[in-house]
Amino acid sequence: MSTLGEALAQARQQIDRLDARLLLQYATGCTHTDLLVRPETPVSAPAYQQFAEWVGRRAAGEPLAYLVGEAEFRSRIFQVSPAVLIPRPETEVLIELALEKLQGIETPRILDLGTGSGIVAISLALECPAAWLTTVDISADALRVAKNNAGRLGARVEFIESDWFAALAERRFDLIVGNPPYVAEGNPHLALNGLPFEPRLALTDGAPGGDGLACIRQIVAGAAAHLPPGGWLLLEHGYDQGAATRNLLCAAGFKEPFTHPDLAGIDRVSGAYL
Repeated sequence: MSTLGEALAQARQQIDRLDARLLLQYATGCTHTDLLVRPETPVSAPAYQQFAEWVGRRAAGEPLAYLVGEAEFRSRIFQVSPAVLIPRPETEVLIELALEKLQGIETPRILDLGTGSGIVAISLALECPAAWLTTVDISADALRVAKNNAGRLGARVEFIESDWFAALAERRFDLIVGNPPYVAEGNPHLALNGLPFEPRLALTDGAPGGDGLACIRQIVAGAAAHLPPGGWLLLEHGYDQGAATRNLLCAAGFKEPFTHPDLAGIDRVSGAYL
């Protein structure tokens, strides 16, 4: 029977030290302190088997969040599965800008497009309790994950299975936010950094030879029908898509388009008002 220290040492030969420690903690229920002061603690056979399996899958490139089934975003734990993207800290820019645009609206109506695990809608629902949140996703599997997260975290959110605005009839919102697929099909980055394990539908529009903007074009074109005068549209996009997104917003009749960087200084979110 292996001990905590032995299991950790073996795993570090295959994967990153931090990943090894976290996986061992999840598999055994031990704490970081246990690993430091009681490394001689035996690991049960079932726990070791689970740990060894996870180490092998992590060594093959599978993201740690999918192995343990959860990830942190804005100090909250969200459940994730291969049906949804893993939350990225860059998306916090979208949340912050949305909260800024909601100031002065007593009971804002917000639409979140392509919710995935629900991190945007749930964060806004919890941080702006007066808001009414509606969110859509074309994936029923993603909506199941998001609904579960909303229930666990106590967020009031309406979930609709829809291809962008298709199922919303003539409903209007004070703010529309979204983190749509924006990686161009064929981009070599889709084969790196665990992306092959994430849902292709949430990463790229799948248009051969495209520029990754097909979903953003569709959203911008349809958003005006679901916003009142003064209503905002905010979209997360790729590092080199700020200018193109602003041009699309202008062409659709939106006013004062802007692009805001993330903490790394990379263009991350563009928006404008109707």
